[in-house]
Amino acid sequence: LAWAEPASAGRQERKLRAALSEAMRAAGGGSGAYVGNMTEGGRLFAKRAGDRRTLASNTKLYSTAATLGRFGPEERLETQVRGAGELTAAGAWLGDLYLVGGADPTFGSRSFARDYGSEASVEALATALDRAGLRRVMGRIRGDESRHDSRRGGPASDYQTSGFVGPLSALSFNRGESGGGFQSNPPKVAARQLTRALERRGIGVRDGAGTGTAPPAAAALAGVSSPPLAGLVRQTNKPSDNFFAEMLAKELGTSPGRGTTDRGANRAQAFAADLGSRARILDGSGLARGNRASPRAMVKLLVRLDARPSFEFAYPAFRSSLPVAGRDGTLSDRMRGKAAQGRCRAKTGTLPDVSVLSGYCRSRGGDRIAFSFLMSGIDVEAARDLQDRMANAIARFRG
Repeated sequence: LAWAEPASAGRQERKLRAALSEAMRAAGGGSGAYVGNMTEGGRLFAKRAGDRRTLASNTKLYSTAATLGRFGPEERLETQVRGAGELTAAGAWLGDLYLVGGADPTFGSRSFARDYGSEASVEALATALDRAGLRRVMGRIRGDESRHDSRRGGPASDYQTSGFVGPLSALSFNRGESGGGFQSNPPKVAARQLTRALERRGIGVRDGAGTGTAPPAAAALAGVSSPPLAGLVRQTNKPSDNFFAEMLAKELGTSPGRGTTDRGANRAQAFAADLGSRARILDGSGLARGNRASPRAMVKLLVRLDARPSFEFAYPAFRSSLPVAGRDGTLSDRMRGKAAQGRCRAKTGTLPDVSVLSGYCRSRGGDRIAFSFLMSGIDVEAARDLQDRMANAIARFRG
């Protein structure tokens, strides 16, 4: 980012820098900040801005931007029922049916899906099969999660199920939750739920539910789709949903081959590098403490996403996915009634002794400002208070 500090600053700029400097002194040496004026193209403030720091959930800015950049905001993730057999005149399916996961984090029961504005449910699939004339399955319903690998977690949990995420699977039902715990075999659970939905419609399944990979020649018999990717990214960033973030990161890692966390993280890192934002990305959610970037690199990402012609169609979805100060998401209770309310939208992030906030403000003077505050080795509540003070100072700025 080729922004230089102006040789002479006006009174408003000096006032802003004084407020930001005071907050950064209180934050201590483990913290860094960078603030740039997107309207005027100048650097407003920098403190330890080139030092890489733990990103926590600011990692989601990298992973969701890369996902939007690759697939576009209108892409949908489809869960299908496929079969390699035949349907008799009497409505009997001769063979197995495969419930093939498309990495949709909203797939589940009708009530679960509706909570996310989705129609992707086992009930919808069962209804479609019923209308197609299916009356009995002379085989088994098999859950197929082969679109992604079968690792249930990311690097922060040694690729095992994490209590902060839930079990990952390309065929996840109700985000892998069951009776207050987590499912040990998500594709089998999903297949069992489809079996029950069919049976409630009077369609028998002779051999019950299991798992397996659909043969290449299996035909698509029914399908349900997620909301557009723009909606999934919004659901990821507004509440900082780790499950959605990790599911999308694996999907980013598909083609060629199965989607994996590592491949998705590498693609997010490469996407950012192409924008000039150097970062180390290990997962989609930010739970791994090794996700690192500098405040300057984070602002580069935010600014260049706005300016990149190939991202023009996706940028509104990315920007609108960020929580709005005092209004919604993880910022709904922060900066309420202050200058930043409704003027700043930013992604939060929290790990033990780590608190971060990066995003955009529209100042009272009409300037568009990008900022990143990455704070480590600090009490989280104290850090949030300092970040709020800094965002309010930016919102009050009249350049």
